[in-house]
Amino acid sequence: MAWVTKSSTEEYNTEPTPPREYTRREKADNWWYYHKWFVIAGVLLAAAAAWILYDIFGRPVADYHIGWVGMGDLPADTVSALEQQLTAYGADLNGDGQVLVELEQFSYDFNPPADDETDPTYRMAMLTRLEGDLALEDGCYIFLLQDPEGFQRQTGALQYLDGTLPADGAEDWQNMVYRWGDCPVLAGLELGDYTGLTSVDDITGSSQELLADVYVARRGNWQEDNSYYAAGDAMWDALTAGAVPLSGE
Repeated sequence: MAWVTKSSTEEYNTEPTPPREYTRREKADNWWYYHKWFVIAGVLLAAAAAWILYDIFGRPVADYHIGWVGMGDLPADTVSALEQQLTAYGADLNGDGQVLVELEQFSYDFNPPADDETDPTYRMAMLTRLEGDLALEDGCYIFLLQDPEGFQRQTGALQYLDGTLPADGAEDWQNMVYRWGDCPVLAGLELGDYTGLTSVDDITGSSQELLADVYVARRGNWQEDNSYYAAGDAMWDALTAGAVPLSGE
């Protein structure tokens, strides 16, 4: 048997192998592999934050808020046409260089039928939203109402056509409203047609015909020297010029 022995004069390489040097591209690829989901999540969060900030600070601020209170929402086409047409009767109140009217919709039935299946929680939420708006100094001032009697009975928020305030519990709502069709200016607005009476149908019709029997009113001004109400009065006077009062409904 042959033995191999280590020569005392033979030299061996005892230095460790140096680590591999990665290129910049390889380092970047490796970093992206382990961190890409954190980066994507950060980008999405930043985009969401930017959108929220734009929604709060970047959107134009409405000069006027008009309230619609009916058993259902108005069609989107009608809302858009109303907001556009009513700007001609307003002024740039906030100095941003444009007149902007925003229609706020409150879907609420003051006299629901006995077999009404509307979620009570939804009804309460909508009524709370309406009453919250009426508590704001710059909330809706002019209202379009399907049921002015129920609205006045529930809120007591309207004023008489001559600008005086009714006594608590006053029920003569007929003296607080005009019918849309009896207001030459409103009845003459070019509102076009709507497609889709709700968001789930394709019914078409005339926006003017849809609003013909709606009533228009303004909230009572229980505050002195309110410039927002004064501006609302100016729009009210323009929209109801030549209007014919109700004849004792």
